[in-house]
Amino acid sequence: MPESNLTLADIDGTLQHVLAPWVRQLGLRAERVDAQSVTLRLPFDESFRHAGGVVCGQVLMSAADTAMIVAIASALGGFRPMTTVTLTTNFMRPVIEGDILVRANVLRLGKTVVFGEIELTGADGKLAVQATTTYALL
Repeated sequence: MPESNLTLADIDGTLQHVLAPWVRQLGLRAERVDAQSVTLRLPFDESFRHAGGVVCGQVLMSAADTAMIVAIASALGGFRPMTTVTLTTNFMRPVIEGDILVRANVLRLGKTVVFGEIELTGADGKLAVQATTTYALL
């Protein structure tokens, strides 16, 4: 896979400068980057759990959406305004504790539309969430 011209520090900068303040509170950090994908770490926080004792879907979907934004920025060579068109999420197993790795992969980068897939794995290394997404470049 070709390398991105963006560094992990560039990805972390994107996370700090283009996201809504409440999304920044998730504490996502860049782990890996290449030309078509990015892996972020979502550090576990007790506040992510709902009354059922598992990390709530809203947190996981926000992490997935955010990872795809930075994966697209990596594929483009820098951030460009975009919006989520679809985010189809499959919750495959609960996440109870531990950091979560969020890997977003750009499947097709068009002139105005981008297709991607995202996988979230729990601390046990097992796939917890799988998502597909479409973005419109603005």
